[in-house]
Amino acid sequence: MKYTKIPSKLFIENRKRFAKELKSDALAIFNSNDILPTNADGSMAFVQNSDLFWLTGIDQEETILLMYPDSKDNSMKEILFLRETNERIAVWEGHKYTKEEARDASGIQEIRWVSEFQATFRGLMGQCKRIYVDTNEHARAVVEVETREARFVKWCMANYPAHRYERSAPIMHKLRSVKSEIEIDLIKHACFITEMGFRRLLPFIKPGVTEYEIEAELIHEFVRNRSKGFAYGPIIASGGDSCVLHYVLNNKACKAGDVILLDVAAEYANYASDMTRVVPVSGKFTKRQKEVYNSVLRVMRGASKMLVKGNTFPKYNAAVGELITEELIKLKLLKLSDVKKQDPKNPLYRKYFMHGTSHFLGLDVHDVGFFQSPMQAGNVFTCEPGIYIPAEKIGVRIENNILITEKGNIDLMGNIPIEAEEIEELMNA
Repeated sequence: MKYTKIPSKLFIENRKRFAKELKSDALAIFNSNDILPTNADGSMAFVQNSDLFWLTGIDQEETILLMYPDSKDNSMKEILFLRETNERIAVWEGHKYTKEEARDASGIQEIRWVSEFQATFRGLMGQCKRIYVDTNEHARAVVEVETREARFVKWCMANYPAHRYERSAPIMHKLRSVKSEIEIDLIKHACFITEMGFRRLLPFIKPGVTEYEIEAELIHEFVRNRSKGFAYGPIIASGGDSCVLHYVLNNKACKAGDVILLDVAAEYANYASDMTRVVPVSGKFTKRQKEVYNSVLRVMRGASKMLVKGNTFPKYNAAVGELITEELIKLKLLKLSDVKKQDPKNPLYRKYFMHGTSHFLGLDVHDVGFFQSPMQAGNVFTCEPGIYIPAEKIGVRIENNILITEKGNIDLMGNIPIEAEEIEELMNA
């Protein structure tokens, strides 16, 4: 791992919070992700299961967490199972956690090898009444590849059909959506690395530079600041592609007079940041581009003020829709007379702003949480309104990360240049 050590008290406290949510005499299991194959003997970079990481801080494959808080044997209340290393693995793959290192990272005292899991699990299943299994229940998840966790759940239900099964996902969605101080600091650091990349980038952009050269500048700055790299696939979309929401080709030259939509951000210690800015290829916005940019900026600032404890997403989304509509009328993209006659279920602004304004942020870019519940202190949300005008080849989205507190909110990206004039000044410095 490139990041510095995270205090184990974060994971100790997280497990305590999770254990309090369990029903009596229950056992819970969490599995690491697999290392996924590409082709031939290739494999993708390992990405840890977010729930397992949140509970343990262990960033390694073939890891299992077993929790049985009501066990009468203290050594069985928390057990971490690790992949046992050997000389061959050390030579070919490098260092793996020792038991002592895993104990120090996680705060779990009982560390065993994965080869011991079956026997341990079988013994405890004879004592417990129910088992909590971890499944991916993110509302937008589309999972076509069977995960290590899914294989375990299938195996467990086949071999222990008489047990009562419970879902860990609702608990994890509830707990993970409220960030602790340590987590907030990690997200802040990811935002700081993102700022470093953006500031490095601005004077580099000029007509003729390619989208992939911009991507290279960013990844250089991110990695040199201890990030693994992008928190998600970078969107570097110039010209008409600034209106393509998930443009990821990043393969063409940027032309004078166009804008570039940059939806790019760094991760740090598995925690994500999520930023979007729009910059002019020539170093100066046209009058129309600046009008659209400032319209979106006004909406972003107005929307950010509404991300407060107790607000609800239906109210928030409706209010943002009203802000967008006002700006679209000013830009002469909508007529007030047409707005007055619009179908409330299909508002006219959706032609120019077709995505959501905010999502949870944390270990995942689209982090887990309940949009049906009121906003809480400790939630971190993106705020990312946009206006997209394909006919004019102008797509503008502006996005910062907002922490909700008991006394209001804090913009975690408040130091990242956002005013059109500041962006122009830095591009021409």
